[in-house]
Amino acid sequence: MNRYEAYLPVLQSALRALDDWRTQYGEEQLVGFTDTPDMIQIIQDLQKRLEGNYPFHHPQYAGQMLKPPHPLAWIAYAMAMTINPNNHALDGGPPTSEMEKEAVAKLAEMVGYDNPYLGHLTSGGTIANLEALFVAREIHPQKAIAASTKAHYTHRRMCRVLNTEFMEIPLKSNGETDWDYLMDNLDRVGTVVVTMGTTGLGDVEPLADLLPELRKNGVRVHADAAYGGFFKIIEKELPSSAHWAKLGEVDSIVIDPHKHGLQPYGCGSIMFKDPAAGTYFKHDSPYTYFTSDELHLGEISLECSRAGASAAAFWATLQLFPLTNDGLGKYLKSTVTAAKILYRNLTGSARFECFKEPELDILVYFPIPENKTLSAVSELSNHLFKAGAEAAPKEGLHLSLYKLGADEFTARFSEYEADADSVTLLRSVLMKPEHEPFATKLTNRLHTLLDSV
Repeated sequence: MNRYEAYLPVLQSALRALDDWRTQYGEEQLVGFTDTPDMIQIIQDLQKRLEGNYPFHHPQYAGQMLKPPHPLAWIAYAMAMTINPNNHALDGGPPTSEMEKEAVAKLAEMVGYDNPYLGHLTSGGTIANLEALFVAREIHPQKAIAASTKAHYTHRRMCRVLNTEFMEIPLKSNGETDWDYLMDNLDRVGTVVVTMGTTGLGDVEPLADLLPELRKNGVRVHADAAYGGFFKIIEKELPSSAHWAKLGEVDSIVIDPHKHGLQPYGCGSIMFKDPAAGTYFKHDSPYTYFTSDELHLGEISLECSRAGASAAAFWATLQLFPLTNDGLGKYLKSTVTAAKILYRNLTGSARFECFKEPELDILVYFPIPENKTLSAVSELSNHLFKAGAEAAPKEGLHLSLYKLGADEFTARFSEYEADADSVTLLRSVLMKPEHEPFATKLTNRLHTLLDSV
């Protein structure tokens, strides 16, 4: 039996039950449902095209932030999509709108927000961060939004969209973020973005250290936890626990369920500690908000149409994996353990070096060349990246590359000659629980690939 076959009977049964529900409204002429031979051929063609993907399902894929959703999530999504509810207005999807509110309430509880708060799902982290920065601009229209060099590039881009000043917090000579630069320029800043799990290295920025001074100066704090947010569940087991403990004190938080929440793309979320943020989204429509006096989700967001199926999938998954240490937390602990195993294996090797110890489940590392120059590191890294992707299916290894400035790299590895402006390293995102038992095999494949040079 394949990995999905066991779920097909329950999906078939649920779809039949939904068809029975539909028939209570009377017979209907199904337009476009009769071309079965053509549909079958198209589906078979699609299946062949999809086989051109990288093996996102397998632990040998340790490249970008990609993995299939949990089976319960895609089953719930598929069921809801046969109805196609729209969670913009309550009459567009009454059940899925309620599911969204229930799911977001659990997220709010996880991060430490008390009622009342304001929050909803989005189509992804980009839109969620846009909403947070939009509110930031409205509250401090004449001030800059600041984020570190290591923050996601979306913040700079969204500030361009919003036509507001963006202030990049630079790196010091040792490659660490120059938070003193921020403190010296707080008079210019209205909101600071603190990243709880950078998408490059998985760094957790020092929220607990920054908050007192930012609050003292009336600066708002937005936590971009799109990637790392769910690690709040296992905060006591992380070296950054002091910073996670302060997450509930920030003004807004973004978390992407389509990363560590086991969801299909796209499912992001935005939450505001103060529900008064909703006044900045206030608008009206002559035909949309009429079925209920209760707040419609579209009245507290910039997005209009949103798939109710995303809410159904996330809600269903939370019933199976609650946001607790023994629920979803067991998956997160496994991914962190995988990164630690790979780190130990590579640092114990004479042939690889890790750029730094992982904070979450992302590890950046590189093969040690005979000629210790940045260009030699880049050449070897690129070779392993390509060789792994081109290897036989059962011997392959899919990684990603990570580019660093020469100064940031040599600040940690001064024995290397900076014969180039930048250096390319290898990067592994170990976000699948299957990565924990695979980590040693991953190490061995790296060494085998290096032998082929």
